[in-house]
This record gives sequence, structure tokens and C-alpha cells, in this order.
Amino acid sequence: MNKRFILNFTPTGMIPTREMTPRVPLQPAEIASEVLEAAEMGANMAHLHARDPIDGSPSHLKELYAEIIAGIRSRNRDLVLCVSTSGRNCPGFEERSECLDLDGDLKPDMGSLTLSSLNFNKQASVNPPEMIQALARKMQDRGIRPEMEAFDLGMINYARYLARKGLVRPPYYFNLILGNIACAQADMLSLGLMVRELPQESVWSVGGIGDEQLRMNAMGIVAGGGVRIGLEDNIYFDAERTRLASNADLLHRIIGIARALGRTPYSHKEARKILGLS
Repeated sequence: MNKRFILNFTPTGMIPTREMTPRVPLQPAEIASEVLEAAEMGANMAHLHARDPIDGSPSHLKELYAEIIAGIRSRNRDLVLCVSTSGRNCPGFEERSECLDLDGDLKPDMGSLTLSSLNFNKQASVNPPEMIQALARKMQDRGIRPEMEAFDLGMINYARYLARKGLVRPPYYFNLILGNIACAQADMLSLGLMVRELPQESVWSVGGIGDEQLRMNAMGIVAGGGVRIGLEDNIYFDAERTRLASNADLLHRIIGIARALGRTPYSHKEARKILGLS
């Protein structure tokens, strides 16, 4: 088993609000600061969502992503940065792909690519085939690698289809996200089946929705994969939901578990190399 792993930090997401938890970073400077703190703790990748500075709602505006990325890269140029092209609140290609247009020092390393439509508890993420392929094509044209998000086996099969079409190329990176109400459930069998179906030359991390985050993160470490972790997927420290977590709380705990099992995150430069980034 590889002793090193990808630690993909997800500080904000689209769902948590200040009303839900005062600990979620929403302003660009707050997000950049927490990403830099996470990088010092061991995170080697950050999955970024921008929020409107006034009302905190999810935003596709590349100017906000630029501010976040500039704040991070002013102090850390090696951390892998991934921007979100989510279909939860932006139906159009131009809006969803706007963040991929950033250039120079502000250009992201990766862009999220959800591999099918799916339902969450209260909202749908709509990803028709033509949208997925258009986003993949734009990432390829821009030299931005896809962070493929798979919530069930069918999505992994669709990734194989994209590979056959030449729209994604190895090394492939997958977030395997389990525990969503309408997708693969958070158990060892579901995770094992998904890992078995990954194409050769795949790098993968495991995330869990809500209360399942810790259990799935731990399974990912034990199974030889990486970890996706942060307040995007879970705002509580305990399964009983008696204590709100901070991002630092979640990172400190999972890094301790990994070290107890003989595993540590890749360095930032090592992560870039294994993900095929310059």
C-alpha cells in the first residue's frame, strides 16, 4: 500500500451558511486563509467554491475565484487548486465554465467534473451529457485537469466513456463521494465496487456526506486511497451533532488517524507530480 495520499480540502461548498455554522469561510480572504492553514497542516489540494460577498450565496463569477486564488498563491504556489463547475445553481455552460477562463498565476490546476445528474436531499445537480463533455473539452483545451466526481458506479462507467472519446486522459483523478440519499451508500462494499471499476492510472480520494464523512475518510485511508474533507460535506464534529466543527478540527483528526495507520499526505510538489501537473 502507498504510504502517501491525496488530502483534498473542501472548505466551503455550496450549502453551509452562517446561520448553519459561523465557522464556514465565505469571503474570498477567509477562504484563502483557511486553505493556507490547511496546507500548513498537510492538505495538498483544495476544492474551491466562491460565494457572493454580500449574501453568501454560491457564485460562478471568475473575479471571486481570482481573488481566492490570488490570496492562496501569494503565499503558496505549489498547492493544487481546483475550481468548481457545479450544476446546482448555474444551468448554462458559459456560467459554469467561466472560472476556467482565468489565466497566468490565477489559472486553476483542476476543475470539478461531475459525471452525471443526481439528486441531493433538497436540490438537483443537473449535468446532461453535452454539458459534461463540453466542460471536459474546455478543460482539455485550457490545460486544466478534471477532478472527476463520482457518486455511484454509473458515473465511473461514464468516465471510462469519456476516456474512450479522448476527453479525459491519465492520470485520472476521482473523488468518490458516498452517502448521498440517491446514490451509492456509505459502506465498504459500495466503496470497494467503485474502486474496482476505476480505470488504470487512477488516483482517488474518498468523501462522505454529512455524518458519513469520518467513516468514509477512514475507509479511504485503510483502502489505500486519499481523503476529501471539509465543511463542504459536513459541518459537525460528532455523529450526534452536538458540536459544530471547524475545518481545522476535521483536518487535525483525519491526519492523526492516517498517521496512526502509517500514512501521511503527499507534499505539495509530490501531489502535483502524481496528478500530472507541472
